[in-house]
Amino acid sequence: MDAVAFDRSKPKPELYGDAALAVTGLLDGEPDPIANLANASALLAAALDRINWCGFYLFKDGELVLGPFQGKTACVRIALGKGVCGTAAARRETLVVPDVDAFPGHIACDAASRSEIVVPIVDGGELRGVLDVDSPAPGRFDEEDRRGLEAFVSELVPRIDWRRLG
Repeated sequence: MDAVAFDRSKPKPELYGDAALAVTGLLDGEPDPIANLANASALLAAALDRINWCGFYLFKDGELVLGPFQGKTACVRIALGKGVCGTAAARRETLVVPDVDAFPGHIACDAASRSEIVVPIVDGGELRGVLDVDSPAPGRFDEEDRRGLEAFVSELVPRIDWRRLG
């Protein structure tokens, strides 16, 4: 499969539309959930500018466990309700954090991260994990990013066999 190229100069809604379309084509027909999540994180990392981490935490045994990602090494386990990821998962709502230092209980896996967006992954009413994207730029994420990443996750969810992740 050829690498997917993105025109980062496009307006965010178009860029996210391209990413959602690309993830559909990239994952269709592949049954392995880890391979699919790895490719999904690589695809987003290629599409988004000014980010330093992009990946998944999977909900296992009552906590979030590190899954496929692009970036520096990361925290392996996050309790529900802790940090941005655990809070977004517990609330089952997307969190856009313009300044991670101002977020109570922020977990600093990478000291370079200044802003963050976390989208919960829910399938059939069950929490499956979160998509986490960090940036070294303060205020990097906005409502267009929220809508775009939520749409991306909506395309991703039916293409992952969540039962195989345990």
